[in-house]
Amino acid sequence: MNFKPLRPVDYERIKPLFSTMPYELCAYSLNSMMVWHNNSYSPHGAVHDDTLFVCVQFADKRKPPYLVLPISPNREYSPEELAELANKIGIGKFHFIPKAYIAKYGRDRIASLFSVRAHTEYHDYVYLTQDLATLKGNKYSKKRNLLNQFNKEYIRRNRVEIQDLNREHAPECLEFLDEWCIQRDCGRDVDDDLSCEKRAVENSLNYWNLLGFRGIVVRVDGKVRAFAIGSHLTANMGNLNFEKADADIKGLYQYLDRECAARLFEGYEFINKESDMNLPGLAQAKQSYYPVRMVHSYKLILR
Repeated sequence: MNFKPLRPVDYERIKPLFSTMPYELCAYSLNSMMVWHNNSYSPHGAVHDDTLFVCVQFADKRKPPYLVLPISPNREYSPEELAELANKIGIGKFHFIPKAYIAKYGRDRIASLFSVRAHTEYHDYVYLTQDLATLKGNKYSKKRNLLNQFNKEYIRRNRVEIQDLNREHAPECLEFLDEWCIQRDCGRDVDDDLSCEKRAVENSLNYWNLLGFRGIVVRVDGKVRAFAIGSHLTANMGNLNFEKADADIKGLYQYLDRECAARLFEGYEFINKESDMNLPGLAQAKQSYYPVRMVHSYKLILR
């Protein structure tokens, strides 16, 4: 199978293959596949008939490549077909297998072919769009309190402007992204999760006009202090790919989060806010918004 790097220029060509996407893990977002590549690793794809096969390869050849579930608008590959595919290609690992896939085919059936392992750092958090857009109920009282402080200090004083993100905003957003990264010391190790995410955000902004992203940008006192980027995942679920805000402005993250739900995900019942990458602070922040469920991720390793 002739795998080639997946890049933003491939977006329109392979978009139809994602039209009936059943998998709720953010790894199956077409937009994510287009932008999550850097000097360390890269998703590669090969289209055969009505199916996209994806292989993630690493620059460090000591790290073995892995596959994800084949993507087709017309069919799903059974565990036996996955094993046959792995043997044919010579890659014995599948990552980002949703728990729903394992439940559908049965763990015993899959375990006869693969070792099944939880991929806990990549369990995704899923929320009701309505919950995040309205923040109703006692459980969100702390969020509403922070929003009230933000409204009093910034909104009522006309210090805030919110706009739809477009390609013209890219230079300012990239400048702010550098500041955000300094706040979190995410540039020291080019291979850590935050550094890789920074590169993915840069790719999203630089190739904005080629991809199907939607976004918002928030200015405070005329300067970009927050932005967010979202995309389609399944028929009833959107994917909040990236969300960045100045942590020194109290209530800004809560304001950005609410506006994302209201502006970017109209028509979607659910929002996937991706995983916490086993970062304790990020896990705490995601849990504080009370996900309605987690989408558990697994690895399959060919026996």
